[in-house]
Amino acid sequence: MEQSKGKILWVDDEIELLRPHIILLEKKNYNVSTASNGEDAIEMVKTTHFDLIFLDESMVGISGLDTLPKIKDIDPYTPVVMVTKNEAESLMEEAIGKKIDDYLTKPVNPTQILAACLKFCESKRIEINKLTRDYLEGFNEISRMLYQRLYWDDWKDIYSKLVNWSMEMDKHPEIGLQQTLQDQWRECNSAYSKFVEDNYQEWINNPKDDDVPVTSPYVAEKYLLPHLESGNPVFFFVVDCMRLDQWLVMEQALMPYFSFKKDYYAAILPTATPYARNAIFAGLYPSDIQKHYPNYWVNELSSDEHKLNAYEKELLEELLKRKRIQLKSPLNYIKIHDTDFGKKIEGDIMKYSKSHLTAIVVNAMDMIAHSRSDYSILKEIAPDESAYRSLTASWFQHSSLFGMLKTISEIKGAKVILTTDHGSIRCMRGVKVIGDKETTTCLRYKFGKNVKADQKYAIQLKDPADFKLPRLGLTVNNIIAKDDYYFVYPTDFHHYMTRYRDSFQHGGISLEEMIVPVIEFDVR
Repeated sequence: MEQSKGKILWVDDEIELLRPHIILLEKKNYNVSTASNGEDAIEMVKTTHFDLIFLDESMVGISGLDTLPKIKDIDPYTPVVMVTKNEAESLMEEAIGKKIDDYLTKPVNPTQILAACLKFCESKRIEINKLTRDYLEGFNEISRMLYQRLYWDDWKDIYSKLVNWSMEMDKHPEIGLQQTLQDQWRECNSAYSKFVEDNYQEWINNPKDDDVPVTSPYVAEKYLLPHLESGNPVFFFVVDCMRLDQWLVMEQALMPYFSFKKDYYAAILPTATPYARNAIFAGLYPSDIQKHYPNYWVNELSSDEHKLNAYEKELLEELLKRKRIQLKSPLNYIKIHDTDFGKKIEGDIMKYSKSHLTAIVVNAMDMIAHSRSDYSILKEIAPDESAYRSLTASWFQHSSLFGMLKTISEIKGAKVILTTDHGSIRCMRGVKVIGDKETTTCLRYKFGKNVKADQKYAIQLKDPADFKLPRLGLTVNNIIAKDDYYFVYPTDFHHYMTRYRDSFQHGGISLEEMIVPVIEFDVR
């Protein structure tokens, strides 16, 4: 016997006149119960959970509008479709205010009834079937693509599809394809690492070629500087360590305020803040920053971590000077590194509307990624990718960044450009690395004397200048991790392997770290 498609309660004081509709629903394998008044319906809802309730608006005794809140008090999650002869706007507003889910106007026809049943009783099954079908088709398509020669645009498309499928499966964990998708992520990242290894030097040496992606030093030139010509206020947000999926959950909250134009660029290697973010603000590769602005380049081997991006404002000013862009007012540069300061800037953001260019760096997302490694409670709150996206959404809803953007949406003529310096990847596989005590501490890349790792898991840079990175010393080697690997020293190897497994890191080569969004906001 075919399983019931759902339990339906139909409440109407002329229920016998609706018998043909009820018979039709039963033939379609819905289990239909009936009540001829509001009192009986309320008692039935107390003892039985229904998947859908059709509720007559005008009944003898308790009206549908009076019955509705009592039903919702008992079972707030059961959808209620009100059936009414009255099309008055005031009635509809009252019904919506009392949390009606939909309404039909009498006389109802079979098509309306079946559509409502599909919407509220079978939409999940329909969505799951479609998602499963679409994913399996897409899985096969990507598997075929991995055997062909791929270009930057192909990888943008592949990455976007993987992210969208991951977010769709967040909604339907019962679908059972998470492991298949996870395996495909790993297969794609392995192929992408090989793609970067083969093409990265061409990207950075021939930046104007058609098949070459925009890289970090050209982000401001392409996406920011053209908007300064109008003279209107421009806000440039750089959200440290923001992945595409994290942007997409932020985008959902921002849709009532803005429309968006989204593009992607390739974060430079290593995908770490001292290199990638300085390159954005300077409009130069790290080796060129060191060469032309030695006072603004800080050696990672010999400096405190917090000083590595200490000159972003000065680098941006130099970029504007080189491009002969004269601002109407002094450049505002703000770095938000804690909640209290963020709330202060949120409260003051309207005053920056009088400025030509305001650049704001937001560090919260990077702090969340690193804190998850250090605090077990955060790993418990966000044990996997899906929960990490949920944590991002929760943070953003209550963040000063959201508050600032909502305020900016009220500023006439304002333009917002939002991007990141790099993303992050959930690291699941540790590999042994050899290096001395002065080697950098990052888990996804290492700079140090005679530092080495198996070339299956990392790129070994014989000469940093090949990647337009500063030479830090004659015997300093550079290695950058591929896929989801992270580096662990032989000393206490198993301890640190366990400690950092399943942590979000950056600095290496992966889709999540290197293919990053840049978004132009338009006020709705």
